[in-house]
Amino acid sequence: MNEEKEIEEQPTPLVLQKLEEQHADALLSQDETRGTTVVVVRKEQAYAVLEYLKTDPELAYSFLVDITAVDNSQMESELMQFDYARFMVVYQLYSYQGQCRVRVKVPVHENDLNIPSVTGLWRGANWLERETYDMFGINFEGHPDLRRILMPDDFEGHPLQKDYPLRGRGERESFNFDEQNV
Repeated sequence: MNEEKEIEEQPTPLVLQKLEEQHADALLSQDETRGTTVVVVRKEQAYAVLEYLKTDPELAYSFLVDITAVDNSQMESELMQFDYARFMVVYQLYSYQGQCRVRVKVPVHENDLNIPSVTGLWRGANWLERETYDMFGINFEGHPDLRRILMPDDFEGHPLQKDYPLRGRGERESFNFDEQNV
């Protein structure tokens, strides 16, 4: 008895339909992972895509859940897929209206760590971008106050980059715990 089960195709999420209509040239990849739509967009068009996701009345991704980055320097398959961009800046968005999430990833090359700030779209991006800057070294252009938020001002390096030494660079011995760094 060889009965083939038909795989029921899921309808394309509205966010993918609309992005393909409005920003097809910006999309590098798209996927559906655990109920979350994931899109990878070109850095040059990232701000326009994020602005569209927030302002389109049918999508209304008005809540910026998180901004972070991933260092793919030790993941050859990820590097090859996106023209050897070492970092991936990740935006997690939520739509109260549609009760759904979207993850927007933006490849960033090591030789150009600049990406536009989205503080003009979401005020809450302020501290999230500062944290990503502090930990990964991603520079958010146009940010109103881009400076360290977790590490002291005189700290050298970015601790979440994969090439940062696992045991640090002697920070425990030389770390300044004075009030000036709090």
